[in-house]
Amino acid sequence: MNVVSKASRLCLIATLLTVMSVLEAAKLFTEDGYRATLYRSPTPLEHENAIVLTPRELLQLLSEEPPPALIDAYRNPWRHGRFTLPEQHRNLPGSLWLANCGDGSLTAEWEQYCRDGLYQATAGNLGHPLVFYCRSDCWLGWNAAKRAASWGYSRLYWLRDGIEAWEQAGQKLVPSQPVPYNGAEEF
Repeated sequence: MNVVSKASRLCLIATLLTVMSVLEAAKLFTEDGYRATLYRSPTPLEHENAIVLTPRELLQLLSEEPPPALIDAYRNPWRHGRFTLPEQHRNLPGSLWLANCGDGSLTAEWEQYCRDGLYQATAGNLGHPLVFYCRSDCWLGWNAAKRAASWGYSRLYWLRDGIEAWEQAGQKLVPSQPVPYNGAEEF
């Protein structure tokens, strides 16, 4: 094998690996830009639709009027007519746990569940402040904030480092149950 042929093959292999990397990265997000897989992985430092908060900034925001609605986007499998998360979930006091609303793709039933939950949290006021969160290195809160923006909500915040950061800041977490889901579709 001559040097040119060997270099051509190496170049072709490098190109194929690059194309494969780009294709794999594309699978991480939906066409609409929601994270679709590997939800527990490093998240961006910023959010195009929401102000990123630290626990200290959230405490300040909670003292303002009106206080924000806290939305926990943590997943909880829905099987055989019930949520099936095996361990007890804890979240910030006063939160609404809208399970699965941070998923990359939602069926019409699950989308309605999420819309209804946000309507309940804001009494239909699209300008009411909403804080979304999940866990640290979790895209579910990020997705949920993006989705709320697409539905017209305008005062959006994201507690990027989630419940772990809240607890590390000396704040308490409380046992939680998801907002009831009355649909039939498994998740």
